Amino acid sequence: MSPDREAFHAALVERHGAARQAKFDAAHVVVCGLGGLGSNVAVALARAGVGRLHLIDFDRVEPSNLNRQQYAACQVGMPKAEALRENIAAANPFCEVLAETVRVAPGNIRRLLADADIVCEAFDRAEEKAMLVSGVMEMFPEKPIVAASGMAGLASANAISTTRASKRLYVCGDRVADVGDGLGLYGARVLVCAAHQATMILRLIDGEEEP
Repeated sequence: MSPDREAFHAALVERHGAARQAKFDAAHVVVCGLGGLGSNVAVALARAGVGRLHLIDFDRVEPSNLNRQQYAACQVGMPKAEALRENIAAANPFCEVLAETVRVAPGNIRRLLADADIVCEAFDRAEEKAMLVSGVMEMFPEKPIVAASGMAGLASANAISTTRASKRLYVCGDRVADVGDGLGLYGARVLVCAAHQATMILRLIDGEEEP
């Protein structure tokens, strides 16, 4: 039997402490890109009890996604944003989720990201990553953005780390291994990078920052 809201929340408080969980409850995070990074980040944040998630991706679930992304085979063909909303509801039915099937572009950044406390950049392509980071830093200089760079291949997971690149920009990854180099994407290593992003977001919600 599924727990009710009170029991679900009590379990989170037991694990995280009341003061920290209150911060998670009140937080609003937007995840841009729902592939190997973003889908795993979003599920981790939902399981931590983050109160509101805004999920953004223009794409649909494909069979090639299933080795590293938070989707089921029966969801192939669904818009990723809708499929991930379903899966988050199964993990945490009390997380408020806004799912949008739209491509992030310079012309809609302001509308899409205005309400979020923290932005998670989880795109595949370098030019889209740069576009989003530049747009956030220009339009919302007060918002932290947690980005990723380098998680392809099977090099040691210990090479993946979190770096504070500027006052509000945090970058997770090894900053080297790009999928364009033909290294392949492996679920375990992508998950390590996503875990770094999710952890950094939770740290920011809690008021902590990387040096």
